Amino acid sequence: MVSERIKAILDTLPQGVQLCAVSKYHPAEMIQEAYDAGQRIFGESHVQELQQKCPILPNDIEWHFIGHLQTNKVKYIAPYISLIHSVDSERLLSEINKQALRNNRQIRCLLQLHVAQEETKFGFTTEECLNFLRSGAYKEMKGVEIAGIMCMATNTDDEQRICQDFKTANDFFQQCRQEFPDLASTMQIRSWGMSDDFHLAIQQGSNIVRIGSSIFGHRIY
Repeated sequence: MVSERIKAILDTLPQGVQLCAVSKYHPAEMIQEAYDAGQRIFGESHVQELQQKCPILPNDIEWHFIGHLQTNKVKYIAPYISLIHSVDSERLLSEINKQALRNNRQIRCLLQLHVAQEETKFGFTTEECLNFLRSGAYKEMKGVEIAGIMCMATNTDDEQRICQDFKTANDFFQQCRQEFPDLASTMQIRSWGMSDDFHLAIQQGSNIVRIGSSIFGHRIY
């Protein structure tokens, strides 16, 4: 069933749009089934759960961290994480840089933008993010690569609102690439869109969608 769902989704994605299969709360056996169907990118949001899964699954899986990441947990995933979607502060990026250097790595990171009309979501405001980039502080962080932007839309059935949130993120992404030409070569990823809204996200420039329930079914807590 998982393999069929994976293939059905991949068939709907335009060329150039990647699938991050959100495997949090789901057992390793289901991830293995998705892997056997050809999927290689998996998204987790809890460090302890990721630590349990990583050693028992194929070592060519590309693990993405997509949840809120506490600075004191970075050291546990720094040796192997491929991409961190949810960098929501300069402090967190600085810690990722420190732990990456300790592991002789450069870790790709996405700056999480707060575009939703909800206070509970994490992320930089567009103004905060611009101020950080304009400060140039990231240029001294040799252990990280700013690879793009991530956001989550407002939790609503209003498609117009959702599209506006994604458009705000895409406009900001394009602005950053123009204003900071030194980032243009690495800043390629636009991570927005989940099971319920990924079609809208792709219309608004997303090139990696984070889909969980449409692949694995409802979460197992």
